[in-house]
Amino acid sequence: MKRKPITETTRAAAAALILLLGAGCVVGPRYERPVAPAPPAYKEAPPQGWKEAQPGDGALRGKWWEIFQDAALNELEEQVSISNQNVLMAEAQFRQAAAAIGVARSALFPAASGSVSVTGSRSSASMLGSPPAGVGSTGTYVLPLGASYTADVWGSIRRGVSASTAEAQATSAQLANVRLLFQAELASDYFQLHGLDGDEELLQRNVKSYGEYLQLTRDRFAFGVASDSDVAQAETQLYTTAAELTDVQVARAQLEHAIAILIGKPPAVVSIPRAPLRGSPPVVPVEMPSELLERRPDIAAAERQVAAANEQIGIAKAAFFPALTLSVSTGLQSSSFVDWLSWPSRFWSLGPQFAEVLFDAGRRRGQVREAQAAYDATAANYRQTVLTAFQQVEDNLSALRVLGGEAEIANDAVRSALRSVAVSTAQYKAGTATYLQVITAQAAALADEKLAVDLLTRRMVASVQLIEALGGGWDRLLAPPKTGIGP
Repeated sequence: MKRKPITETTRAAAAALILLLGAGCVVGPRYERPVAPAPPAYKEAPPQGWKEAQPGDGALRGKWWEIFQDAALNELEEQVSISNQNVLMAEAQFRQAAAAIGVARSALFPAASGSVSVTGSRSSASMLGSPPAGVGSTGTYVLPLGASYTADVWGSIRRGVSASTAEAQATSAQLANVRLLFQAELASDYFQLHGLDGDEELLQRNVKSYGEYLQLTRDRFAFGVASDSDVAQAETQLYTTAAELTDVQVARAQLEHAIAILIGKPPAVVSIPRAPLRGSPPVVPVEMPSELLERRPDIAAAERQVAAANEQIGIAKAAFFPALTLSVSTGLQSSSFVDWLSWPSRFWSLGPQFAEVLFDAGRRRGQVREAQAAYDATAANYRQTVLTAFQQVEDNLSALRVLGGEAEIANDAVRSALRSVAVSTAQYKAGTATYLQVITAQAAALADEKLAVDLLTRRMVASVQLIEALGGGWDRLLAPPKTGIGP
């Protein structure tokens, strides 16, 4: 069998097809990051502590919890990324999104298929009009190979890859945000737990002191110096404080259980030694507000979702243009097994196909409007995420500033209250003051001491929340790509 010569028409068609494939354009809007409001400075930042951060000078990087210089906290935080089930779930979702990039990218290449078919048949001798000579068995042997390729003339496939990449990058940032969320929750619970240790230590000391005062009052009552009312008041004070101590112990146990779950362990195997908080919270480095857009993983995730939504607009608009598919099939076909794998048994076919929707009752226009509305929604969510981030930073800067001033006042109040207790006690023992004055002074001293302990706890928690609001140790520009999909 002679091969047919390739005509000039065939060459021209092939050349035109190559040019068309090579000159494919991308329809739809070009992506630009939405403009988000960023103030030149934080309103609540203390003037004496504010300066524009230079590259790398004191900025939090990586293990932000080490700023608290607490070895026990460091050990607990290390377990969040490897044992917390919510973090592991987010990590699996990230791997799923990263795998989707390969699925989308595969559409840029031809799809090939092959099969083997052996079919036997026999004519019926009972068919009316069939001569006996036609009765017999036949076989068909087919070895086909085929390939098809949908040309990305209008860029819809490339936009699909870009959308999948943006979604994977958003999922990567969401993973970082989930990790930061649970790390910050662990640190907050840790400081609240040790804050309760301070309350417990304070209450135990007062329970012991109130017990001694009760015995003193009973002795004075036995000698007729004090009244039974004084004894009742001393008992009431002791038992009330002991009950409050029990509540503190219950709350501490619950926080200890919560920490166990955060590090992926059952509460029964986690025990945190008691250690009341001491000292003051560390100074948290605060960078310029514009840096927050690169430091918050939730902002990065929201921005990548906007990018993915932008690609969907292009995909929807590409549906208005014709689709070009190039199909090729070849193989071997014969009715005889002996001749099946011979050169004369070959067959082939080749041809492009253009397909265009002529009427869809506004379906594609609706899809474009739907994609545009989805983009507007994700852009609004991005801007709202930025605004919320600034609010959280300002809230915690304000909390640290106000609580710091309140702590100084509370410490002064504690010193005055303790002096009042000493004076009223001496006067009571001398018989120049009633026991009611002693109890009043003791109650005021306990309240002031507890306020001082609780303020330190709140300041430590506010420091953690400020670090979380600043993005922890994450940085979009420095975070290494985990899938090779780009920054």
